[in-house]
Amino acid sequence: MSGPLDGTLVLDLSRVLAGPWASQALADLGARVIKVEHPRRGDDTRSWGPPYLESGENRESAYFLSANRGKESIAIDFKDPRGQSILRKLAARADILIENYKVGGLKPYGLDYDSICEINPAIVYCSISGFGQTGPYAQKPGYDFMIQAMSGLMSITGKDEPTKVGVAVSDLIAGLYATVGILGAYTRARETAQGELIDISLLDSQLATLANQASNWLVSGKSPGLSGNAHPNIVPYQVFQTADNPIVVAVGNDGQFVSLCKAIGCESLSSDRRFVTNSARVENRKILVPLISGALAKQTATHWQSVLEGLGVPNGPVNSIGEAFADPQVIHRQTVTQLDHTGLGKVPTVRSPIRYKNCEMDERLAPPVLGDSTEAILREIGLADAEIKKLLAEKVISKPE
Repeated sequence: MSGPLDGTLVLDLSRVLAGPWASQALADLGARVIKVEHPRRGDDTRSWGPPYLESGENRESAYFLSANRGKESIAIDFKDPRGQSILRKLAARADILIENYKVGGLKPYGLDYDSICEINPAIVYCSISGFGQTGPYAQKPGYDFMIQAMSGLMSITGKDEPTKVGVAVSDLIAGLYATVGILGAYTRARETAQGELIDISLLDSQLATLANQASNWLVSGKSPGLSGNAHPNIVPYQVFQTADNPIVVAVGNDGQFVSLCKAIGCESLSSDRRFVTNSARVENRKILVPLISGALAKQTATHWQSVLEGLGVPNGPVNSIGEAFADPQVIHRQTVTQLDHTGLGKVPTVRSPIRYKNCEMDERLAPPVLGDSTEAILREIGLADAEIKKLLAEKVISKPE
């Protein structure tokens, strides 16, 4: 059985990460995604390397490969009126359109929501920007690093100074919220033929996912501040150094704390009134944590993982990315798959984490070569070969060499 979005057409005018992350998620669900790219340079991330995956004279950046599987590429200059006309024809057929240009940036080309809605009232049109379509910052460019800083995320990340997360988490979260919003609007559009304009902001998305930390401030009026690898509301729930390697111990309830105390030979701690409840442990973390640290430092990480596992205390190693992908659980789940790519052979990619029982999430297409589907798509919408040849000659469109 094919994916749940089989038969759905997505026109993807987005670049870099947040928008492509959303359209890749839709492609994973079975949608046909047509990625619109600049005819000469393509998506900016094609040049964001090294590292590159290379084969002979062909190469593609690892960054681009991470966010563009399952798509077809049409390389077209929509600053040219002929390019605009082509994209409007595609938009008239599309169920979903995703873009992340500056606010109002597509209006001069007749590709904004109001213009597209006139020719396709049922379209679900998703605009992703740094700060949203309205407000005093609407015209400002918004990059992930900026958003991590402005949202307060960096103020709670790190130990000695504000620190960004190691991936562009604000972009990724915005892409996922965009996907959720699109699916909600598309469900209604299929029932009512009423389309929707979705306004996704990186800042809004990152603030929403501050979760308990945002709630901590809303309730107390106090900004949480840096907590390193510790948890602001749970103790012990952090990284501990063993005799060789660090491990994470994540005690989520009082019963698990009793088991931890037994595991490390400190049973008396579990009956100490300062530590009996989580609230008490949070209040007295500066006393408790050194006691646990001292006990764990006496044996190796492997020793403690075995002992803690046996007593049901949640724990885990602090893996490198390479170690994470070598983990037997990750291998069992077939998290990495290889996709056939024109020019590069096999392209490794991380599968969608969504697993359905009754339909197969089958990533069939590797990230596209720039313009790999330009000619085929133009023929689909009725352009003659002579017209396509002229557009190629005048560099309005491009195809692979």
